[in-house]
Amino acid sequence: MKNKYYYQKLKQLTLLLLALLSPALIYAQTKPAKPIIIPFEAPRFDTTMQKAEFTTYKGVKAMKILPGNKQVLVKGLTFTNGTIEFDIQPVDVSRGAFLSVYFRYQNPNESELVYLRCKPDETEQRNDAIQYAPIIHGVNLWDIMGHFQAPAPIRNTNWNHIKLVISGLQMRVYVNDMAKATLSVPRLEAGTNTGAIAFDGQAYFANLVIKPNDTEWLSPTEGPDLTDHDINYIRRWDVSASQFLEKGRELIIDDQPKDTTQWQPILAERHGLINLTRKFGGVENNYGGVQNKNRYVWLKTTIKSTKEQVAKIQLGFSDEVYVFINGGLLYVDKNQYPQPIRKYPDGRLDIANSTFDIPLKAGDNQLVIGVSNYFYGWGIVARLMDLNGITICRNK
Repeated sequence: MKNKYYYQKLKQLTLLLLALLSPALIYAQTKPAKPIIIPFEAPRFDTTMQKAEFTTYKGVKAMKILPGNKQVLVKGLTFTNGTIEFDIQPVDVSRGAFLSVYFRYQNPNESELVYLRCKPDETEQRNDAIQYAPIIHGVNLWDIMGHFQAPAPIRNTNWNHIKLVISGLQMRVYVNDMAKATLSVPRLEAGTNTGAIAFDGQAYFANLVIKPNDTEWLSPTEGPDLTDHDINYIRRWDVSASQFLEKGRELIIDDQPKDTTQWQPILAERHGLINLTRKFGGVENNYGGVQNKNRYVWLKTTIKSTKEQVAKIQLGFSDEVYVFINGGLLYVDKNQYPQPIRKYPDGRLDIANSTFDIPLKAGDNQLVIGVSNYFYGWGIVARLMDLNGITICRNK
């Protein structure tokens, strides 16, 4: 009996250790490969889309990307997991500069992206010096995933050493300080898991080193989403088909969905985001994520209330919303970057974009939101501030 007790305890302890170590065990299945040192020489890079000069700068072989906004690809390299390290210095920041590295790059429409947003005065404290953004269906989602940004110690007149550590669904980015991550991404959001490495932005690039499968013990499983603990987010909606909206026209009461409207369920992603870009993609011939036509969809959900009351809702959106409750027009707003009408924070989709009251009757209340978009990422995030006497639809 005693031996049986100890056997059970040992089995429980073993299972616990396996659960705790599972990310490390996944990592250990693939041994780091020998580092790949790629000199910045013309034969090693594809400059078909974007021209570049190969030179010696500050004593090292370097690539200077010429004016333009396309990518220079590393030839003959497919990257999945590991470490990407390189040095970068902007050429001219008098009017600001965007310096980018792409990984798991399939084509200009599908890729992961990290970029520095350089400014003339790098002593200024700001939260948007570095940003991660997925590119999905040809659209850069920087404006609906503004939580993936951070301050960074950028040097305008000297080399900046950049290190990206990519493991499965997670990434850490280091800028000049290799002891502390500048930006941590708990979940990579693009649809690619392998692909090329590429660069863009007017800068000098040097000292590129790729370490395949060297993930520095970073877990490949996605990190926590703290909004999962918040039941106030409205995470399940029905969505109509996407339609074009004539230039300069706004949605009106007569545009509301009809009895014949076809609906499909759509569920929130992390941070409560209803990601319409992932659902509907961009439009043909969109350039750098900026769409040349305005589109709209309708979203609807049901709010159940035990009594007649006024609830308060937080709504983040990109770019315009037309909110109806039980068939009546309630709220209209715009979040248009870079126009002065843009919402905090700086025209990005955020739960802080707007707050307003919703009058509810006892019983079922139909909340319908028309969402139109012409600029980069497309979506909403909605959260009721108090659920007293209220029931909302869940993901499941």
